[in-house]
Amino acid sequence: MKIAVCGKGGSGKSTITALLAKELSRMGKDVLVIDSDESNYGLSRQMGVELPKDFTAYFGGKEKAQKDMMLSNFTHQFFKETWTFSDVPEGYYAEKDGVKLMSSGKIHTANEGCACTIGNIIRQFVEHLNLTENEYALMDMEAGIEHFGRGTDNGMDLILMIVDPSYESLALSGKILELGNAIGKPVRFVLNKVNDENRELMKNGVCEKAEVICEILEDDFIRGAGLQGKELSLEMESVRDLAKRIISKSATK
Repeated sequence: MKIAVCGKGGSGKSTITALLAKELSRMGKDVLVIDSDESNYGLSRQMGVELPKDFTAYFGGKEKAQKDMMLSNFTHQFFKETWTFSDVPEGYYAEKDGVKLMSSGKIHTANEGCACTIGNIIRQFVEHLNLTENEYALMDMEAGIEHFGRGTDNGMDLILMIVDPSYESLALSGKILELGNAIGKPVRFVLNKVNDENRELMKNGVCEKAEVICEILEDDFIRGAGLQGKELSLEMESVRDLAKRIISKSATK
């Protein structure tokens, strides 16, 4: 199953991606995490690994890949055959505790241009990625909804939106549901940073027809680990329940 994890900046996309990936691995699943946020450098720390080389470098780097796209009038195909987890080249992923992490690419220098080339390559990769029933690919999306405009979500099986206790996040839930419905993909919601004071406000504020499948409680360890860039090694019952629901495929029905 291919799962897009999305939401506004700071909602906890990377946190939930890391926790869910580790939980799926503990349940015996093969997991590939795809860091597709070109401006966020925290996911690798949460996974407990070093950031691997940009996947764009496999195709000669961003500049060469961009030229290939322009010469083909933006129809260049970086992938001609299907790929599997084992086809991801050594050096372009980091691995720990049965979870692989790859990075689509990062913005490294000022004035290097937009991330469209990076997005194009990872979109094609997802479309050509062939998974077995025991394999799960989790894609940590960039903040907001640009990935829908790029078509990255077209190759996903499930869109998981992380909602934090803010007006912006609650308002965005309706737009993400609309965009997911437009491409025929199931959209499910995870309420994050929930406490006794905000629980009802979040439940009532998320968009109409939202299917909330998990609530993640506000947690001091997670907050502290995020501040210090430490690995998220804890186990949470709510995340375990989320993983079980995804494995049972009830999240997509």
